[in-house]
Amino acid sequence: MKVRVQSVNFTADQKLVNFIQAKMDKLETFYDRVIDGEVYLKLDNNHTKENKISEIKLNIPGHELIVKKQCKSFEEAAQLSAEALRRQLKKHKEKLNAPVT
Repeated sequence: MKVRVQSVNFTADQKLVNFIQAKMDKLETFYDRVIDGEVYLKLDNNHTKENKISEIKLNIPGHELIVKKQCKSFEEAAQLSAEALRRQLKKHKEKLNAPVT
């Protein structure tokens, strides 16, 4: 899957980008018609420890799934975002395969 990672006001290292790519690639096992994804990594200006924001947009035919998580690290935020997208993809797939009554 083609994933664009954009970091706002900082430069993401290759290790983080590879981690996010791996998490996004796993999503294709749940729904194989994923077109592409966009990941936005942002630093929040508040003074709490949970100031790292991961926002993921996943394009699938006819829909766009969006998840935004804020955590202590970008890895944790990406992990939680990918998990939320996995649940959304499974729900979407179930709706498509549901028998029409």
